[in-house]
Amino acid sequence: MDCMNLISASPAARAKLGFSFQQSLNPIPQKSAFSRPMPNHSPFKQFSFRSIKSQQFELKDESSTVSETTSCDGEPLKAKELGVGKFQNEVNASQGIKIRRQPPTGPPIHHVGPFEFRLENEGNTPQNILEEIVWHKNVEVSRMKEKKPLVMLNKLLSKAPPVRNFIDALKKANLRTGFPGLIAEVKKASPSRGVLREDFDPVEIAKAYEKGGAACLSVLTDEKYFQGSFENLEAIRRSGVQCPLLCKEFVIDAWQLYYARSKGADAILLIAAVLPDLDIKYMTKICKLLGLTTLVEVHDEREMDRVLEIEGIELIGINNRDLVTFEVDIANTKKLLEGERGEKILEKGITVVGESGLFTPADIAYVQEAGVKAVLVGESIVKHNDPSVGITQLFGKDISS
Repeated sequence: MDCMNLISASPAARAKLGFSFQQSLNPIPQKSAFSRPMPNHSPFKQFSFRSIKSQQFELKDESSTVSETTSCDGEPLKAKELGVGKFQNEVNASQGIKIRRQPPTGPPIHHVGPFEFRLENEGNTPQNILEEIVWHKNVEVSRMKEKKPLVMLNKLLSKAPPVRNFIDALKKANLRTGFPGLIAEVKKASPSRGVLREDFDPVEIAKAYEKGGAACLSVLTDEKYFQGSFENLEAIRRSGVQCPLLCKEFVIDAWQLYYARSKGADAILLIAAVLPDLDIKYMTKICKLLGLTTLVEVHDEREMDRVLEIEGIELIGINNRDLVTFEVDIANTKKLLEGERGEKILEKGITVVGESGLFTPADIAYVQEAGVKAVLVGESIVKHNDPSVGITQLFGKDISS
C-alpha cells in the first residue's frame, strides 16, 4: 500500500498493516521508565490524522509550475511533502547527511499491566542535539499543521506585512561601513550555553540592534530548545523596527515557510545538514514565490559542494560550530572559501555569511579577509547590557552611521 492509500485507508486497515500513529507522532525517546496509564481507547482516536496536502513543483529553467490535487476531504494541496521515515533517512545518508529526520525504528512501546513505557536503543535515541531538535520539530510541526492547515495560512498571507529585501540590506551595510553587514540575533538561550540573558525583551533588544547599526535581525522561533517564539517575531515586526527579519527556525517541512511569511518574516534559514538537495531546491522555489530570502547554512566541504550545485542560491551561511562536538573554529570559514569553491561563489554572485565564534574585531577581520560579506552574531552582543554598545565593541568601531 503506497503512502497516499495508507493515509486514506480506514483505521482497521492501517492497524492490520501495523501502522502506529503513536510511533509516527511521538518520536522523541523517553527514559526507560513507567510513564502514564495506558489509554483505554484506540490510539487512532487520540490523534486525528488528516490527509496531507502537497504542492507539486515542476522545475523547468527558472520557472515553477504549481499543480493542485485534492485530498479525500476535498481541501486543495498547498505544500510538497518530501519523503518520510526510513526512505527519507536513506536519501539523506546518500548525500552525506548524518542527521536522521525521524527515528529509524520508532520509539518502541511496551506494556506492563495498565502502564506503558519505552526502551531506549540506537534506533530511537538521537545522536546529537541537532538530531534531537529535528525529531521534536517533526512532532511539533505535525500538530501545528493540524491547527493551521495551509488553506488557513493562505488567507493570512494576504494580511502579512510587505517583504523587505534581506540581501540588499546586507550589501548596503557592507558598502556603507566597509565591514560585513551585521545580522544581529535576538536569542534568549541555546542548548550549549543555556540562558544568555535573563532580562530578555525581544523588542527592546531588536531596537538596540538597529540603533547600533545592524543591517538585519535574526529571530529565534524555536521554543523548546532556544526559548524563542513566533510571537517574538511578530512583536518585532509590529514594533516599527525597519531591519529585515530572518526567521531562525529548524525547517523540515514546506508548511513552515508559509507560516513564517504569515508571521512577517523576510528570510528563513535552511540547514544543509538536515535537508537533502531536493528539499532545498523545492523550498528555495517556494520561498521565491512567497518573496522570502533563503539563508542556506553549511558546516563542511561536502555541504558547501552540494549547495553550490543548486540553482537559485543567493545567500550561504558558513557555521563554524561542529555539529557533533559543538566546538567552534572560525578557520572553517576560510577553509570553505578557498580555491575553486571561492571562485564559484564569486562567479555565481553569492553572498556569504560568517556564523558562530565571532566575538572580537580580530574575528570579524579574519572572516572578512576570508571573503564573507555578512556576519550573523548573537551571543557576544545579546549578553551586553546595551546591545548597541556590544555591536560597537564587536567591530571596534561605531557602525551606526
